[in-house]
Amino acid sequence: MKCAECKEILVAYLEGLLAEDQKHAVTEHLKDCHNCQAELKQLTNLQERLVSNGRAATQSDLENEVLNRIVREQNVRLKASKKAGAGLKIRRLIMKSSITKVAVAAAVIIVAVLGVHYISAPSITFADVVKPLLNARTLILDIVVNIGGSGVDEDTDPVVHDTIVDQRIRRVISTQQHIVNIFDTENAKLLTLHTEGKIATYSDTQGLVQDITQNYVAVLRDIITDAQNNPDFEAKELGEKEIDGQKVVGFVVRNLTVWANAETGLPVRIEGNEPGLSVVYKNFQFNIPVEELESQVSMEIPDGYNQVENLGKEFDMGTPTEQDLVECLRFWAQDLNDGNFPETIGMTELAKMLPQVEAKLAETITSAEEGTQKGMSLGKGMLFHMSILDQDSHYAGSGVKVGQADKAVFWYLPDGAETYRVIYGDLSVKDVAAGDLPK
Repeated sequence: MKCAECKEILVAYLEGLLAEDQKHAVTEHLKDCHNCQAELKQLTNLQERLVSNGRAATQSDLENEVLNRIVREQNVRLKASKKAGAGLKIRRLIMKSSITKVAVAAAVIIVAVLGVHYISAPSITFADVVKPLLNARTLILDIVVNIGGSGVDEDTDPVVHDTIVDQRIRRVISTQQHIVNIFDTENAKLLTLHTEGKIATYSDTQGLVQDITQNYVAVLRDIITDAQNNPDFEAKELGEKEIDGQKVVGFVVRNLTVWANAETGLPVRIEGNEPGLSVVYKNFQFNIPVEELESQVSMEIPDGYNQVENLGKEFDMGTPTEQDLVECLRFWAQDLNDGNFPETIGMTELAKMLPQVEAKLAETITSAEEGTQKGMSLGKGMLFHMSILDQDSHYAGSGVKVGQADKAVFWYLPDGAETYRVIYGDLSVKDVAAGDLPK
């Protein structure tokens, strides 16, 4: 093997992507070639620096050149091997730069905390069943949320895993398991941990974000307490059935269906349904000793993590606007879907795509400010979308390419308006009379 051939595939060699014969050839060549040994050492050192400090390598022109080549060759390997979904080690390390973390954290935080906030005011009695929900100091559970769809798909929809101790919540979303959010809901504080890059960030979550980061169980408690305080309260009994090998009894209260173990009375599954929103709560663990969970919900940065400074600014969401939705659609179509508008949109669909969002941000952003703007625009765009779901809104972007000015991809009727607002394939927005809407 010649040096030129070896250098062309050194990145793939370091990534472990080579076939056995190529790997063997590179290994043999490296035994006697000092130049290639030196280049491999540069790549390895760069990888170690990225792991240790989570920053993009900018100390010298040489490092910039090496990093640029890594990105270029990585993109070639990704296309050739069709392993984009798996994620490569170096790609993940680069992605952990301080630039990218702001954008990724912004997008992930907003997606991970939304959903349940928008539920409206969920022998054995109903009072027995909800007692642990109302009184448990600690609770671990999974929440599956589908916004805008026809119902929860527990095989494909993202799962939010919560560990709750008093007013603190440790939250991990299944599509982004290397990002851990720890909320102090009482003080509107958030600690985000990037477990692969060993990076930690603090943020204030006052305002809108504080409203939507409330304890999911607190929402359930409010619904149940409000229902029980109604003089006409009555829980409809559903009888018995079997869930995951357990005999359960069911009750319906308002928009909640509660299933509990027929012997212990402990909740097994809770389903919430209303127009545009479906939620399933499951895998409950009640009253685990506080001392066993305190370290998991601590707001102290763990040993071995580097704190990224100057990122603890308030997540000032302001009031999401129509333009936020336009920018969200622009990023979704152009950057995530090869110039095509997605088949469907919504917070749940965006949550499914978080790995692609993270990868694309890592490839494209050049500053923390740009990253923050893109990450926040995704969250704010979906917030606006959620806010108008009940305003005669309709998405029709499936099959439409960016730039098709004659194709309407989304429209809605603002409160009190006589004409619809229509977003077209070129991302222009116009007022359109009801009779002129697409059929």
